[in-house]
Amino acid sequence: MATTSPTRIDNELYASAKLVGGVMSRSAAQQIAHWARIGRELESSHSVSHSTIADVLAGRREYDALTEREQAVVRAEWTERIGARREELNLAAEFSSAGRSYVELDADGNVVHHPRADESGRA
Repeated sequence: MATTSPTRIDNELYASAKLVGGVMSRSAAQQIAHWARIGRELESSHSVSHSTIADVLAGRREYDALTEREQAVVRAEWTERIGARREELNLAAEFSSAGRSYVELDADGNVVHHPRADESGRA
């Protein structure tokens, strides 16, 4: 039996691991270990150039010039960055403070209209 060591991870990574792990029939801990093994292999791979990937992420090189493996690493990084930016967004607060109405879907897929403050008394 393998031994484990406790470690702290951020909530977003844990939530992602729990979600993906459920699809892949793994626990969150097993999913994180799986991702760590993949990362270890990518970092030790001679077919993936980290400086080239960094150049693409910084906009200094073209994505299409990468190998398939390098493109996969870039897409994973983009996914992580997009997720982080989405976590920072609070459009409801922005729209409310700007006096704008907005609509969104609830958990059941129903459209919910959030009126401007001056519309809230209207039927």
